[in-house]
Amino acid sequence: MSEYNLAPFSTLTEQLRRLPGIGSKSAARLAYFILEMPEKDAEKFTSAITNARKLIHRCKICGNYTDKDVCSICSDNGRDKSLICVVEDTQSLLAIEKISSIKMMYHILNGVISPINGITPDMLRIKELLARLGDGKVKEIILATNATIEGEATAMYISKLVKPLGVKVTRLACGIPVGGDLEYADEITLSYSIEGRHEI
Repeated sequence: MSEYNLAPFSTLTEQLRRLPGIGSKSAARLAYFILEMPEKDAEKFTSAITNARKLIHRCKICGNYTDKDVCSICSDNGRDKSLICVVEDTQSLLAIEKISSIKMMYHILNGVISPINGITPDMLRIKELLARLGDGKVKEIILATNATIEGEATAMYISKLVKPLGVKVTRLACGIPVGGDLEYADEITLSYSIEGRHEI
């Protein structure tokens, strides 16, 4: 029996194809795997997705994912509150947090400025970042956007807004390849990039 004659199967594979890195063949394999799961396991799988969507939301301070009002990083009193690392997404935060010896704060932009994709500055969490700088406690922000054209443009845009506030603005040093994503960088390259950051 061809899967193309089964509307529920087609719907399932279409939804699975929406996941990053999943093509038609992978989606079909995953769909067959789900169909062959014991019913209890399928229910647990479905419940895990539903609960994650219901219980996990953005931290009201940094924008990281959390199941509380404030994430574990923002509520950690042992962190350097005068230093904020600005990243594009949660994956970049986790990549830096994993290897950095600096216990700093973070701010997630939820993307980068990309006119070609219709993403303008007002669609990012830039206003929220500027609001965090208003009390004078933050002395430096590290712009850790990816080394892409969009990432560089976003870093420059934020730098122009922040510098007049008297806050030091630094950028990750060389080491991250141009066009590369932070989450795929090896630990040594990423560590050098953080330690060798420079003012822009």
